[in-house]
Amino acid sequence: MNASFWNYPSKQKSWPIDEEMESLGEVIHPLDNIGGFDVRPGFYQMNGAYQTEEGVSFTVSSHGATSCVLLLFRPAAQEPYARIRIPESYKIGNTYSILVFGLKAEDFEYAYQMDGPADQARGLLFNRKHTLLDPYAKAVTGQRNWGEKPEGGKDFVYKARVVQSDFDWGRYRNLNYKFEDLVIYEMHVRGFTKDASSGVKGGGTFEGLRQKIPYLKDLGINAVELMPIFEFDEMESARVVDGVQLYNYWGYNTVSFFAPNTSYAFHQEHNHEGDELKRLIRELKENGIEVILDVVFNHTAEGNEDGPCFCFKGIDNNIYYMLTPDGYYYNFSGCGNVLNCNHPVVRRFITDCLRHWAVEYRVDGFRFDLASILGRDQNGAPMENPPILEALAFDSILGDMKLIAEAWDAGGLYQVGSFPSWNRWAEWNGRYRDDMRSFLKGDSGVAGRAITRITGSSDMYDPASRGYSASVNFLTCHDGFTLYDLYSYNEKHNEKNGWNNTDGDNNGLSWNCGVEGETDDPAVMSLRRRLVKNAFAALLCSRGPAMFFAGDEFCNTQYGNNNAYCQDNIISWLDWNRLEEFQEIHDFARFMIHFRAKHPILRRDTKPAVCGLPSVSIHNGEPNRNYTDYNTHLIGIMYAGRNADDTDDDMIFYGMNAYWEPLEMRLPSLPESYHWKLVVNTFCEYQDGADFEAQTQGDQTRVRVPERSTVILLAEHDL
Repeated sequence: MNASFWNYPSKQKSWPIDEEMESLGEVIHPLDNIGGFDVRPGFYQMNGAYQTEEGVSFTVSSHGATSCVLLLFRPAAQEPYARIRIPESYKIGNTYSILVFGLKAEDFEYAYQMDGPADQARGLLFNRKHTLLDPYAKAVTGQRNWGEKPEGGKDFVYKARVVQSDFDWGRYRNLNYKFEDLVIYEMHVRGFTKDASSGVKGGGTFEGLRQKIPYLKDLGINAVELMPIFEFDEMESARVVDGVQLYNYWGYNTVSFFAPNTSYAFHQEHNHEGDELKRLIRELKENGIEVILDVVFNHTAEGNEDGPCFCFKGIDNNIYYMLTPDGYYYNFSGCGNVLNCNHPVVRRFITDCLRHWAVEYRVDGFRFDLASILGRDQNGAPMENPPILEALAFDSILGDMKLIAEAWDAGGLYQVGSFPSWNRWAEWNGRYRDDMRSFLKGDSGVAGRAITRITGSSDMYDPASRGYSASVNFLTCHDGFTLYDLYSYNEKHNEKNGWNNTDGDNNGLSWNCGVEGETDDPAVMSLRRRLVKNAFAALLCSRGPAMFFAGDEFCNTQYGNNNAYCQDNIISWLDWNRLEEFQEIHDFARFMIHFRAKHPILRRDTKPAVCGLPSVSIHNGEPNRNYTDYNTHLIGIMYAGRNADDTDDDMIFYGMNAYWEPLEMRLPSLPESYHWKLVVNTFCEYQDGADFEAQTQGDQTRVRVPERSTVILLAEHDL
């Protein structure tokens, strides 16, 4: 029996391989000695590095390399203490695998060097002098401290560390919420608690976020979407502008796809990298909150021809990247290179990576940055049925994962409403964002589109086949204005980014309510607060999953910066002092989230109403008036149905007046024994601790909707 072909590392005596081999009298023995190290072939089907009882198995693949050298480093050392050339006889197909006896994970770091042909015209960049990071590395060394470069300001020489995967998830199972029931809270791990106003120990880390779980639970959200937490290089393009240090703060420049960002860990985790993140995920789920990761498979931190070569470029550049006929890089990502996602090798790599996060970290889903790139072939042309998207949709391990596409890319491919889905992929609905922003700020000619967006965007996602899970509805995200800034600035103010305000979106569909930026004018501030509440009311009364950006619930500001990707400071950090200043907004957002949770008819079709009312009906100023024209600013939407175990009907009326004067709305009639109760009027004066449901509705036939305001009415049984 050749133990090198077993698919289990013998980490401890209780592993099945050890028990079986002991019963057969088998012991793994060295076959060779190279440079003083006893070695034999490793575990070929286990990419990366794994600790075993005997030593460490290393496995890496390359289609073009002619040789592979394993480099071993003492922790934090710049030069290797050993170079082990993997024998050609240890290579099967395109895979090199070696088991080095006597190694202990805590004693070393590792990397590779590969030799082969160098011909840029053919996309071959092999160079035996390049130190290459293992693509399957579970931890990357050298970037533990945020914002620090190696001594002398040199570029990083990336090395990997073996991770002991012994976190015990016990009997825990994923929450598996229905997609359309989600209220997703998008956040940046560092920015969420980095400011001292957060009041946590270990601000800017996974641990700091963990301490805020009670706040998130009380708010009522049931999913967090974490901006990139894979190991990335914040020092890429780091620079100083007007005396302020800028970084690649957002993290959309992945260095290693299997490794968590070590600078996001508060505790030292030598050889246990990821445990702090796992504890965070487990505790979030114990409090009813799913975890979605923002993943970046469209490009890497290696950049274009002028970028560094530390991983894929030196392993199989012409396989991992989309190359022009003369060997240069396509740039549909806007970041220098594009991963060749539909090549079989890259396809397997992406699948392995997502399976890793699903199994090792128990995440609930993934949001794919610039996902339209994953639908392009090796020449950049859009594909009708992209193999990688189909493979992920039907993968057995990823079967209950939420898959969310940012259905566009920087190369002009816009697929909102047409992204290949197999009824598995949802989309960030960019048309929802744009149409609703226009309507909510009072633009003419968009009322009809707003109604379509609120009721599930059936023009793009047929509810008969897609249900209400395809459209992720949002008004704000990390990219663009915060919700407060959306109603405080007409123009972007990105001067502090250092590009003369040329970066960022020029059409944010914002409105400053008459004053650009901060003001003490009470009328302007009152209007802004009302518009923010209108936005939350619309979002949380829309069918399908809802998403908003962290801090919107207490009017966090980026001071008009709508592209804060480089700002590691109070521009991007949440200022928790605003929670007290804008308690009214927080309380309203919290109320709407909990109100939505109580009434499934807001999110999707339920059991039909006993009274016979349709699931959705339109009443624009008059009962059953579904007509809109250029001058329509008053809309009314009624939802009806029954919750799973209820015998009584649930009926809710949403009315929005985007006009600058009050308008009267005639209410649809209710079945006998029901009456309308007014539960929301965003024009009403706020009182600390107010019960938003303690309002009255005397007239059952009509309601006066104040200017730029929202009303929500709930049908109640007569006493």
